[in-house]
Amino acid sequence: MPRLPPVLKLLQASVKSTVVPKAHISAKIAKAPTSATEQAMGIVVIFVGLLVPAGWVLSHLESYKKSSTA
Repeated sequence: MPRLPPVLKLLQASVKSTVVPKAHISAKIAKAPTSATEQAMGIVVIFVGLLVPAGWVLSHLESYKKSSTA
């Protein structure tokens, strides 16, 4: 077998398939079900965490445009 350059050895190593053992994961029912209030609060927190920063950036978009062209 011809000797491969180091770069080709790296590429060849990424193509080889390795067998990964199966994880032993079992799903169980929650001990205390989540109430409707807790679910609603979780959804509100997620949306506020995503939408408030996006809204702030969009509301300041003009000032970003002005400062980048100056």
